[in-house]
Amino acid sequence: MKIQQKMGYDRSITMFSPDGRLLQVEYAKKTVRQGSTAIGVVCKDGVVLVADKRIVGKLVVPEAIEKMFKIDEHIAATASGIISDARVLIERAQVKAQQHKVTYDTAIDILDIVKDITSLKQICTQSAGLRPFGVSLLIGGVDNDGGPKLFMTDPTGIFFRYKAAVIGEGEPEIEKLLQKKYKPTMNIEEGIALSIQSLKEFLGPEFSLERLDIAYITIQDKKMKKVAKDTLKNVLNKVK
Repeated sequence: MKIQQKMGYDRSITMFSPDGRLLQVEYAKKTVRQGSTAIGVVCKDGVVLVADKRIVGKLVVPEAIEKMFKIDEHIAATASGIISDARVLIERAQVKAQQHKVTYDTAIDILDIVKDITSLKQICTQSAGLRPFGVSLLIGGVDNDGGPKLFMTDPTGIFFRYKAAVIGEGEPEIEKLLQKKYKPTMNIEEGIALSIQSLKEFLGPEFSLERLDIAYITIQDKKMKKVAKDTLKNVLNKVK
């Protein structure tokens, strides 16, 4: 009887269970925890995003797997969970950034993008006939005030600003490493090295260069750039 009652609350996104939980939202958060790992780090000279492509087979072309998304020149994002859900949110954010540029002739603030994404996510937690977005996003960039910023959004519509954050299957282990080794004074190269080292320790023998997708935005030029393979090799040589 208890199982049947739980299944009833389980089937409706708009109904709270007797202990005050929205079970469909919790399932969406579990989906994120099963997704590939993504890490964001704020550095003194910019912000870094590192993602695990999690190549699923030998016949998959690694270069065709995209885990880094450009929302605007100064804003980038990566995701964990259902990437098709992430693509819908990213494309919406890209349109909003373009509209802001055309209307006001200035770049949009990162927080405005984050709030727009999380507002849509929240609507999907209280509307019948919808399901929550099964994806978390790390959104990083450099605002007009020149400061690097990093935000994390989850399926509930909540967002937080971080100095360093991780989402996906490696979250518990990598978060502990970031708490121990992160320093606000580190530069972008050191931030990339820390992220790779953390991912390498989590993945173990499965770690490889092909699995990495890395982007960064510097305070100086405020433009998203992806890290080339040759540069990655040099960084990997420095990572023990």
